[in-house]
Amino acid sequence: MGYKQSYCSVGIPPNHFELIVKAMQITLRFLSVLTFLTLLYTPSRAQLLNDPASLKNIQHGLDKIYNYEFDDAATIIDQVEKKYPNHPVTYILDSFVLYWKYLPIKDNPVKSKEYIQKLDQCLNAINRKYGKNSLDPEAVFYTMVARGYMAMMYNYQGEMMNAAGEGKKAYNAFVEGFKLINKNPEFYFTSGMYNYYVEVYPEEHPIVKPLLVFFKNGDKALGLKQIDTATKVGTITRAESCYYISHIYLKYEMKPEKAVFYMEKLVNLYPRNPIYLMKHLEAQLLSGKYDQAGEGVQLLRKNTSGFYPAAWRTFQGILEEKSLKNDAAAQKEYLLALKTPHDAQYTKEYHALAYAGLARIAARSGNKARAKDYYKKCLDKAEYRSVIREAKAFK
Repeated sequence: MGYKQSYCSVGIPPNHFELIVKAMQITLRFLSVLTFLTLLYTPSRAQLLNDPASLKNIQHGLDKIYNYEFDDAATIIDQVEKKYPNHPVTYILDSFVLYWKYLPIKDNPVKSKEYIQKLDQCLNAINRKYGKNSLDPEAVFYTMVARGYMAMMYNYQGEMMNAAGEGKKAYNAFVEGFKLINKNPEFYFTSGMYNYYVEVYPEEHPIVKPLLVFFKNGDKALGLKQIDTATKVGTITRAESCYYISHIYLKYEMKPEKAVFYMEKLVNLYPRNPIYLMKHLEAQLLSGKYDQAGEGVQLLRKNTSGFYPAAWRTFQGILEEKSLKNDAAAQKEYLLALKTPHDAQYTKEYHALAYAGLARIAARSGNKARAKDYYKKCLDKAEYRSVIREAKAFK
């Protein structure tokens, strides 16, 4: 029985299947981090896992990737490869470089193909090292890493059935991670993410509750506490912890000032990462820190390709509207932002923010009908609770 059939058998209408698959996508965004940590820290007789110098080198390589120093990262990966030829972990690191260097990689068919090839090479390396379908814990965990990254790519490419299938395979790894917190602090992040999202997602999409009854219960307050702990004690998970907890405070908790705190850590650690700069500016603007955001917006404007113009034009519109009180200039920026393509993962909400800004401007000019129309378009895009609340509140 297929996933769609099995979900319908518990009383879920077929037209809601896509929402159910999205529930499983919660794991996909951070599955790769969980499984990568698992393979690094699970007790094992393998040389690499008992080689502190190589583990430190891998951590250093990850820092280089986050800071967009890809040539330096490649040098470090080469060092690991020379010491451990054809080891699965080197293919995983190579795929991680591709993910960040060509972000969003789904929009680059050539690099997407190379990305999948690296993951296939990893799976082949696992088979050579451990044997096909090996039940050795290390083999299982390395396989989870490669399959996890594949699941993310399926997600980006809209292949929801394949993505859901890989997410289902990942569930047991998350449950196992709960047991490992006391052994390694890196698992505060993965456990916290699960505890929070497994509770918040059905709040946003009640239709998925019949599916999530099969999942281990979570605890939002505990989840936030665990992710916060990971930002302090995590090594490899530090960056992911700061990024995702800030996203949570922006999207769900409606506390942008807390998001500023965590994103500030990231932009200080990785000043060359434009994604972190973009999210830091978003947090600053939504928390009313307009003076602090001004310089950063000018810096982000140097990124003239891809989805970045949608971000900095929206940000400039917010500055014009709320700080400089210039509705004409703000309207111009918002309209230009809406003409710029957005990315579903990173910049979709900026179109919602632009529509909300245009609605406020229209309302101030006395054009209530136009304001309602803009807010309606805003709701078609919005996912942040604060933005949805504003749009729905307009009468």
